[in-house]
Amino acid sequence: MTAENPASTPRPSVGARIGRIAFIVIAAVLVIATAAAFFLAWTAQRSFPQTEGQTSLNGLQSKVLIQRDDRGIPTITANSTDDLFFAEGYTHAQDRFFEMDFRRHTTAGRLSEMFGESQAGTDAFLRTLGWRKVAEEEVANLDETTLGYYEAYAKGVNAYLASRSGAELSLEYAVLGIQNPGYEPEPWEPADSVAWLKAMAWDLRTNIEDETTRAQLAATLDPADAKQTLEQLYPSYPFDRNPVIVPTISKVPALATTADTAAFTGSEGQDAVQALDSVEWKQADSVIEAASMLLGNVGEGIGSNSWVVSGQLTETGQPLLANDPHLGAALPSVWYQVQLKCAKVSEACPFNVGGYSFSGLPGIVIGHNAKIAWGFTNLTTDVTDLYVEKVEGDQYWRDGALVPMEVREETIKVAGGKDIPLTIRSTVHGPIISGLTDDFTGIAEKPELEQGKVTTDAGTVVPGDQAGAPEGGDYAVSLRWTALDAGTTASAIFALSKAQDFDQFRYAASLFDVPAQNLIYADKEGNIGYQAPGRLPVRGAGDGWLPQPGWDSSYDWTGFIPFEKLPVSYNPASGYIVTANNAIVTDDYEYFLSKDWDYGYRAGRIAHLIERKSAAGPLSAQDLRDIHMDDEMWIGKQLAIAMQDVTVEGKGPKAAVKLLRTWDAQNTANSSAAAYANVLWSNLVQNIFSRRDNPMPITGQGRLFTVVGTMLENPDDPLWTNKKLRVNSMDEMLAYSAEQAYDELAELQGENLAHWNWGSLHALTLRSATLGKSGIAPIEMLFNRGPFAVSGGASVVNATGWNLGESYETTTVPSMRMVIDLSDFDRSSWIHLTGASGHAFNEHYTDQTEDWAAGRQDRWAFSKKAVAKQAVDTLVLTPKG
Repeated sequence: MTAENPASTPRPSVGARIGRIAFIVIAAVLVIATAAAFFLAWTAQRSFPQTEGQTSLNGLQSKVLIQRDDRGIPTITANSTDDLFFAEGYTHAQDRFFEMDFRRHTTAGRLSEMFGESQAGTDAFLRTLGWRKVAEEEVANLDETTLGYYEAYAKGVNAYLASRSGAELSLEYAVLGIQNPGYEPEPWEPADSVAWLKAMAWDLRTNIEDETTRAQLAATLDPADAKQTLEQLYPSYPFDRNPVIVPTISKVPALATTADTAAFTGSEGQDAVQALDSVEWKQADSVIEAASMLLGNVGEGIGSNSWVVSGQLTETGQPLLANDPHLGAALPSVWYQVQLKCAKVSEACPFNVGGYSFSGLPGIVIGHNAKIAWGFTNLTTDVTDLYVEKVEGDQYWRDGALVPMEVREETIKVAGGKDIPLTIRSTVHGPIISGLTDDFTGIAEKPELEQGKVTTDAGTVVPGDQAGAPEGGDYAVSLRWTALDAGTTASAIFALSKAQDFDQFRYAASLFDVPAQNLIYADKEGNIGYQAPGRLPVRGAGDGWLPQPGWDSSYDWTGFIPFEKLPVSYNPASGYIVTANNAIVTDDYEYFLSKDWDYGYRAGRIAHLIERKSAAGPLSAQDLRDIHMDDEMWIGKQLAIAMQDVTVEGKGPKAAVKLLRTWDAQNTANSSAAAYANVLWSNLVQNIFSRRDNPMPITGQGRLFTVVGTMLENPDDPLWTNKKLRVNSMDEMLAYSAEQAYDELAELQGENLAHWNWGSLHALTLRSATLGKSGIAPIEMLFNRGPFAVSGGASVVNATGWNLGESYETTTVPSMRMVIDLSDFDRSSWIHLTGASGHAFNEHYTDQTEDWAAGRQDRWAFSKKAVAKQAVDTLVLTPKG
């Protein structure tokens, strides 16, 4: 046998060799990708909580039952309050610990310790506000029983931390460990919980942005025109068109309270990521960004709806209560659903309550117990004022004399970097905040102050001293804010959960001082009610519409409105109460509350729908769920009418305008007309106000509904003229904006009008507040979800807010929706934005989002029998040893 000649063996073709190489490369990539996927899945699943079986823990007195339904929502049953709140802390940590850890670093101004130097500016701002310092003071003031709840909760969180570390706690820690390998979470403390209430208060602080914007705008206006221009751009509440919450204040028995809530501290000395080296959070530039990153993209649309109807209007003869708080879109949702039940309800263990909690905070914030139900919306009263101070070094002027500032030194610790020293200065009004953000610094550089009046005890009226600024020195801006005084909201949460009637509910409201909220009420006896709580300031010479002169004590707050004088409503003749951040009372109320209410379009629409539906027959829970999803755009109706006589050029724009003539003004997701109407609205507002030589603010779409709505009734308004755009009349402005809107929408969604839709234009992308905004696409893909097509809009009952002039993307949302049926709590329904879990890739990470977007709500069992029937997983916690 002859040996084969190698030279005669055919060589593979070039194509074959390339194909083989390609196959090897592809195979290698697939192997690597598969290995990475397995590693990612293993890493992610390591942090998933145990939800079945039994686990033994130090710190428990007896066994605790944790039953979870098919959405992963827990019902916790324990024999004592210590075990109940221990188990709540343990459960919160199971599902949401990274979120909790991030929140406490935010509220303490310690983000740089987690994410590096990019967060030093945010830390400086939050340290200056001193949330953590105030929280520690509030913890020190807690009664023994309430402090025990917070301590038990902290023990539960720490029991979970003792069993896991790093990526076993959350996938985020695996990513964070690449850049900050030495980071380990600290034990949880009660002040970590209480400080979160300060973050919520900041998010719901109402008018500080308006006050800041007005001050900046006033500095650019001709002094002769400034007052008239500001009043046109920030008009009074339309009392003739939209409702107030309490048309008639009810007479109710005087409430015995511990009343420190209304005490005035006076002016005597008051005491936000980088995961890899290339991951950088944006430095906070504005007051909104600086402290609100943990709550999502805060801005247009922050507010809320709530309403309660009595049994005289319902098919069951018992009240129905609905609530949907509007907050920044966040992943995970700011809310955590949970039920807390004492195995035997007694004075020692009084809790049988379900609803929405905040991870990191013990108790239930919004919900019901076995007797009553309650809901919240932002009160929208003015509880923040800016003061322009005249400073010289560490002194400032007060009533003609230099007085010393309070000065404290702190240190910002930076992961992977050097410590940063921070000097915090405070006046009698509060901390100096200019120099920390551009907006406040701008006010200090060119202050525009309020001219006020003050009434003396003798009845004479003395002008407030605006012009009396001392000579020399520099201007600075300080912040007076109710949340910077120690308060009692940390106790109010538990008082609400234990309340059994309207008197006890009002007592809890008296403790709920910050953030100031509209509280609505219903009980199984058939009563409905409302109480305005909160620490609401009584002002001196000014009303806080513009910054005030800090050197003149006549502008100081002089006290707080006594609780017994706050608006209350009990079983009103109308049979319903609606709150939607609208004016609480008319201007003849004896105390000044605010000029910066929401303008009432949501409230007016809800009241109209209740009256219309109840006129047709008794209201059902489904009727209330339908109201939640009402998409009517008030200004859209006016635009449709105004466009009927406007001539536009071009086949496309004419067809687009024609859409409006048959539009029902509903911003439904699949509506072509809604898409066009909102793009038209956006362009119209920008063309009137911002695309001009002297731009004006375009924040607050409810405000703009009122401003532009009035202008549409006055074709001679000079704002219709825009020399920069060569537009000289209302019809020209409408035609120009309509043609522009067609061009924009045709570019975004094509020229076929049938393909236009509001839902995808207005879509919601859920972004994790930390690594979901890292700037690195593969990391963001791990944590973010969406986009989801949504309906609704700004100043619409279904309040999916968007930032006019920036994007149509949804940024603020009804963070949850609930309808509580007092005839049978098991028939109540609930939904919130994301899901119970904060763990990316967990089945409950965003398992509620599609239902939330579609307006569906789930039944949520409350009775013992119904909870057991719905339970999918049961975990028993037992004492160790």
